Amino acid sequence: MNTKFQASIILVFTLFMGCKNEPKEAVNPELMKSEMKKKEVVYQVFTRLFGNTNTANKPWGTLEENGVGKFNDFTDKALNEIKDLGVTHIWYTGVPHHDVITDYTKYGISNDDPDIVKGRAGSPYAVKDYYNVNPDLAVNVENRLEEFEALIERSHKAGLEVIIDIVPNHVARNYQSLSNPEGASDFGAEDDKTKTYDVNNNFYYNPGEAFKVPEWKHGYQPLGGEKTDLADSKFEEIPAKWTGNGSRASQPDVNDWYETVKVNYGISPEGKKDFDELPEGFDNEDYKKHFEFWSDKTVPSSWKKFKDIALYWTAKGVDGFRYDMAEMVPVEFWSYMNSHIKMKNPDAFLLAEVYNPSLYRDYIRKGKMDYLYDKVQLYDTLKHVMQGHGSTDNIPPILSDLDDIEHNMLHFLENHDEQRIASPDFAGNALKGKPAMVVSATSSTAPTMIYFGQEFGESGAEDLGFGDPTRTSIFDYGSVPSQVRWVNDKKFDGGQSTNEEKELRDFYKRLLNFTINSSALMSNYQDIHAYNHQHTEWYNDKVLSFVRWSDDEQLIIISNFNAENTYGFELQLPEDLVKTLELKDGSYEITDQLYNTYSSTLKVENGKAEVRIDIKPLESFILKIR
Repeated sequence: MNTKFQASIILVFTLFMGCKNEPKEAVNPELMKSEMKKKEVVYQVFTRLFGNTNTANKPWGTLEENGVGKFNDFTDKALNEIKDLGVTHIWYTGVPHHDVITDYTKYGISNDDPDIVKGRAGSPYAVKDYYNVNPDLAVNVENRLEEFEALIERSHKAGLEVIIDIVPNHVARNYQSLSNPEGASDFGAEDDKTKTYDVNNNFYYNPGEAFKVPEWKHGYQPLGGEKTDLADSKFEEIPAKWTGNGSRASQPDVNDWYETVKVNYGISPEGKKDFDELPEGFDNEDYKKHFEFWSDKTVPSSWKKFKDIALYWTAKGVDGFRYDMAEMVPVEFWSYMNSHIKMKNPDAFLLAEVYNPSLYRDYIRKGKMDYLYDKVQLYDTLKHVMQGHGSTDNIPPILSDLDDIEHNMLHFLENHDEQRIASPDFAGNALKGKPAMVVSATSSTAPTMIYFGQEFGESGAEDLGFGDPTRTSIFDYGSVPSQVRWVNDKKFDGGQSTNEEKELRDFYKRLLNFTINSSALMSNYQDIHAYNHQHTEWYNDKVLSFVRWSDDEQLIIISNFNAENTYGFELQLPEDLVKTLELKDGSYEITDQLYNTYSSTLKVENGKAEVRIDIKPLESFILKIR
C-alpha cells in the first residue's frame, strides 16, 4: 500500500537503546550448518514498467502515449541477467488483474470508472479479478494468462523463484471476475446486503445508503481533469460498502483507500471474533499442526476464498506471495491460509507487510509467515543515517532487539512504497546507499530485497500524474529512465547505461553474489561497534562494524556512512570474540571480498586482536580472515 496512506495505521515504536555484546545465533539451528540453506535475495520488479522503452512520460498519458511493458519483455536474456545480479527470487508486482483506465471491452472486460481508480494505469492493490492477470501486460489479451504461465516457466528455467502479490485486506470496489474456476464465486456475490455485518458476508455494508465519490481536494481530479463519460463524480454502489482502510463512511475521504472495499474476516464492527482462536502455546507448533487444527473448523467465507486463490496460483507454479497490509487481517486467518499453502509447497516464500513491531512475533509464529518487512526499525534508522542526521549507534540495538526473529525480518532500502535513495527527499545521491546496502545485506540471516532500478541509482523524478516524484509511480503509464538505458532496445545489456550506472550495478552484483554464497552470513553475528566506539580512537558513529562467522568462514564487516571523510583507526575485536573465533597469537591476512583491492593484517597478542583500517567516504569492506 502506498506510503501516502500508511501514516494512519503505523504505530509509533520507541526503540530500547540498550545493546548486548554477546554473539547472536541464528534462530533455526539447521541454518548453522554451512551445507544448508544460503542467503536469499528478492528482486522486486514493477512488471508493466520493466520493459517499457517509450520515453514520452507524459503526465496522465495513456497506454498508447506512454507505452507499457509486457510479460514477454522478460526474455531468457533479461531473466539470466537478473539471476546473475545475485538474485534468487523475483517478485512480479502488479500481476493480478486490477483496475485500469484502458478500454478492453472487446475482450469482455468491463471498463473501470476513473472516479474509483487512482491514476490511469490503476493501483495494483485494487484487484478486480484474482483468477486472471492484468491485460496491460499481455501481447495478446485473450491469452494473457497463458503469457504469464510462460513467464513463470522462463523464470524457473533461469533459476528464479516467482513471487506475486495477494491483497487479502481489500479488493477493488468493482470486483468482478471473468475467470472464476468451477465452484468459485465473486467476492460479495452471496452477501446479505441488508446487514451491516454477517460472519459469511465478504464485505461490510451501510444498508439504505448509497456510495458517494469522495469530494476532490487540493486540485486533484481523476485523469488530471480530462472529461470522459465515466469521470462524472458518480459510481453506483447500493448499499455502500466500507472502504479498504476501514473507513465506514458512505462517502470516503479523498485520502482514504476509496478505490477499494474492506474484506470481512468474521470480525464484527464491535470487534468480536466469530471464529475459533488458536490454543494457548500454538505459536510453537509447525504448519502441519496448524493445518490439522483448521481441518475440522468452520471458517468465514472470505477465508476460504483467499485460500482458494492462493492455491490456484500455487498450482500454476507461483513459488510465494507478498501479502499487502497483512496486519489489518486477523492472525488466525494467516494460520489457516499459510498452513494450507505450505501443505502444497513446504518451500513457499511467504512475505508480509507488517508495520507494528508489537505484532511481529504473532504474525511469524501464529500466522506462519516466513518473512516480514523490517521497515519501522532497521529501514527507518538506516535512512536517517544515510541522510546524514542519524547515528550508527542506533543500529546494533535494533539487531539485538530482533535477535529471536532476525531470520524472519527481510531487509530492504527501496520498494514501490518508499522513496528512491537518489531522490532529493531521501539521500539525493545513490552512492549514499552503498554502505547501507552492505549493512542491510550482511547483518542478518534474513533475505535481502532490492527494487528494480535501485542498482542503477534511479531517482524516480518523473511526474506522471497520480504518483509523486521521488517514488517510481505505480499508478501511471510511463517508463523508468535508468531502466530504459539498461534494457537498451531489449538487448538487456546496459548498452546505453552511463558509466556511473554500470559501476553501481557492478557493486550490487558483487555484493549480492557474495551474500548468496557465504556460509558466515547464515550463521553467527556479533556487534563490535559499541566496543570500538568506547575503546578505539577516531572510531565514530558514522562507521559501523560487526563480525559474521561460520565453521569455515570468518568475516569482519565495516562501513563508512560519511560522504566526505576518510577514517583511519585500529579496529579491535573484544577478547571474548577472539576466544570464540579461536584466533591464536599471531598475524592473519584479511582481504576485502567485494573488490579484492584492500587488505590488512589482523594481529593477535595475548588474546587481544586489532587491525588497521583506512576506509574512504561511503566505502565498505567485507574482510575475510585467512
